[in-house]
Amino acid sequence: MKNVLLLVHDDEGQESRYQAALDLTRALGGHLTCVDVAIAPLLTDDYLSPSTGALLMANEMAHEQVNRAKIEARLSHEDVPWECVDAAGDLSGALERASRLADVIVVNAELKEFPHRQLSSVAGDLIVSSGKPVLAVPPEVVRFDPFGHAMVAWDGSAEADAALRAAIPILKLAKTVTLLEIEDGSVTVPAEEAAEYCSRHDIRPVLRRVTSPGQKASAAILAEVSSQYADYVVMGGFGRSRFVEKLFGGVTQQMFRHTPVPLFMAH
Repeated sequence: MKNVLLLVHDDEGQESRYQAALDLTRALGGHLTCVDVAIAPLLTDDYLSPSTGALLMANEMAHEQVNRAKIEARLSHEDVPWECVDAAGDLSGALERASRLADVIVVNAELKEFPHRQLSSVAGDLIVSSGKPVLAVPPEVVRFDPFGHAMVAWDGSAEADAALRAAIPILKLAKTVTLLEIEDGSVTVPAEEAAEYCSRHDIRPVLRRVTSPGQKASAAILAEVSSQYADYVVMGGFGRSRFVEKLFGGVTQQMFRHTPVPLFMAH
């Protein structure tokens, strides 16, 4: 894991994901690629005419040129190799195209205030569509500590397996790794197998099982993050549609919405 891809866009989450991407790139001895995306406005019959949309897009592109210049000026004083590229249009699509040779994509978990609706769903979209792990950073968090306490949320699913395998390079850096299994009847592969897999990579996780009768898995994970002082969480991202997630709620959506720490997710 050497190639880190960062979303650059002037919104409330930019500073948190910028700092997290720098922390991750430094820890891995990697290369940071910044993709400054000018996001296309959403056009509907009762909202924007094509001419208005074109004007808004031109303004967005001009604004992002200024934003990119500011980011490049800051990066010139950092101690990581980097490059910046421009993109425009659909946010998730632009990042997916830019991520072909990326090892991990850094975006925000969820933004409560955003100028484009696409910014609130980009993490969930990329987990499924890009095939790459995503580091989703809460906008209130301004650092990512790969050397701290990592918590792996394990349920034996293919998604959890993918996230664990993808996270091995950063888990090797962690001071402590906790393998958390929520005993709610859904575990298909016991955590001991995941611990054995980690041991073959010279990672010795602490196995922790928690029962959650009548409690959602996301609530149990968040409680453990708080009580165990985890610095970040590794977990599977599930590919349910946004409509189903909104209607019924889901672990992925709830973690995006309420996590106090960065989430390393894969599908």
